[in-house]
Amino acid sequence: MSGAVAEREALACELRDLRRAGKRIVLANGCFDLLHVGHLRYLCDARSRGDFLVVAVNTDESVRCLKGGGRPATPLGERVELLLGLTCVDRVVAFDESDLEATLRVLHPDVHAKGTDYTVETVPELAVDRELGIEVAICGDPKGHASSALFARLTEGREDGR
Repeated sequence: MSGAVAEREALACELRDLRRAGKRIVLANGCFDLLHVGHLRYLCDARSRGDFLVVAVNTDESVRCLKGGGRPATPLGERVELLLGLTCVDRVVAFDESDLEATLRVLHPDVHAKGTDYTVETVPELAVDRELGIEVAICGDPKGHASSALFARLTEGREDGR
């Protein structure tokens, strides 16, 4: 069993114990490549939907596949450390993009939180969420904070905030 799989299984046991104690588990996922206020608002809103927030964060290879060369701007270990420093985050688990459905199946949260760049109907894992009876919640600030726009602004050297 790989380290990531073993970590996910151990977390699943912890979550089952919390659920037996009446706690509501929320899972939010994303790259969190350049942590910004939109991420904070998303995660705080996600946490408000339950008692325990698990953040599934894309591995470095997964971010490269999704976002292209030069990404991630921040390596996985640092992204995990930053996320764990947020008071709204209880646990962080890494996943590959092709592995999110397996992560949902193993951890079986009560709520799967997605950012405002989605609607419930466009959540890629919606079929698995429905199959498992997981509630889908669209969370965060709809003002359109986006890491990709921030990354582009930084690499272009723009200082105008747009």
